Amino acid sequence: MTHPFEIGLETTLPASPEQVWEAIATGPGIDSWFMGRNEVEGHEGGIAAMETGGHREEALITAYEPGKRLATRTATAEDGRFMAFEYLIEGRDGGSTVLRVVHSGMLGDDWQDEYDALRRGWPFHLHTLQQYLAHFPGRTAVPVFAALPTGDRSAQDARTALARGLSLPAPVSIGARVHAEPAGLPALDGEVVWADDERFAVRTADGLYTFHHGPGIALMFHHLFGADTAGAEDAWQQWLTGLLG
Repeated sequence: MTHPFEIGLETTLPASPEQVWEAIATGPGIDSWFMGRNEVEGHEGGIAAMETGGHREEALITAYEPGKRLATRTATAEDGRFMAFEYLIEGRDGGSTVLRVVHSGMLGDDWQDEYDALRRGWPFHLHTLQQYLAHFPGRTAVPVFAALPTGDRSAQDARTALARGLSLPAPVSIGARVHAEPAGLPALDGEVVWADDERFAVRTADGLYTFHHGPGIALMFHHLFGADTAGAEDAWQQWLTGLLG
């Protein structure tokens, strides 16, 4: 049985409406702060697509007003499920921009768990958008995704292993400095900019790195702004497998 839902959020971003539009309404922009690899056909009636871990999700662009409003909607599944997104942009004095996001639709039988996951995830994603616009303006990132089933390992055990692999003290806290030399990867020098019960994120001079640990799985969503990104996804997958496999 389906269940309707709606999540509304608002954030003030350190960027112009034009910069915010580039971040939310173009493939390279979305790649730099959200999940997966993204494509956006820049017109109403076009397709917005996201591919994560080999899975591609498409949505129809139902509103496209550059610098002001973007809306998308996935097709309705046989069971009635669908997702709709609306982004509203409003410029403010001093060069900042208010972004309002409405995520709505219909969820399935496990709608409460799905809704809770979405409700917890959106503040993190908007924080990542803020970090992107504040620290990497005018640049776009190469997205890196890695995932590994963790079997009977608890989420806390996975978190502890991830933190240890990055030479982070436990508990992981915002502001903690990071200096790590993951095997087969460039050194990470930066700080923790987000930490909650499900994930933590590190910002360096050339990247935003997210480490997520849920029941039965560990995930990484990174955004790399450095010039040398060839082979980065395979290298991070090998690191994760070596750490938790």
